[in-house]
Amino acid sequence: MQKINIVCVGKIKEEYLRSAAAEYLKRLSRFAKVEIRELPEGKTLKEEAGPILRAAGGYKIALCVEGASLSSEEFAQKVKTLCDAGEEFSLIIGSSNGLDGSVKEKSDFKLSFSKMTFPHQLMRVILLEQVYRAFMINCGSEYHK
Repeated sequence: MQKINIVCVGKIKEEYLRSAAAEYLKRLSRFAKVEIRELPEGKTLKEEAGPILRAAGGYKIALCVEGASLSSEEFAQKVKTLCDAGEEFSLIIGSSNGLDGSVKEKSDFKLSFSKMTFPHQLMRVILLEQVYRAFMINCGSEYHK
């Protein structure tokens, strides 16, 4: 089964966001083993970088505003390519202050969901939904219209 790591700094505090994340994790469980790796927020981005890189296994995708903007279909193709290769991959969400440059440099791919800034707790839900959508696109489901 495909292994996917969601590496994120900080915990989700709001119950409604925890519930949404849990729902997408449940839906994803038929396609992949998804592990959420929550890391404590550091005093600096540099302090957070080491633990992030140690927690991120396999192909590393950093979520950052300067990354590539992909459509859902393009993201689904990226996920399919990684799955077809049997490669574990990690999606990295930084803290409310972002990601240290060293994390971005050591990532295999930089992905941007928008030029806008989203709360990192909400971003986890958005990311999980898009990973689920990618699997649904790849299996030909009508979930993605």
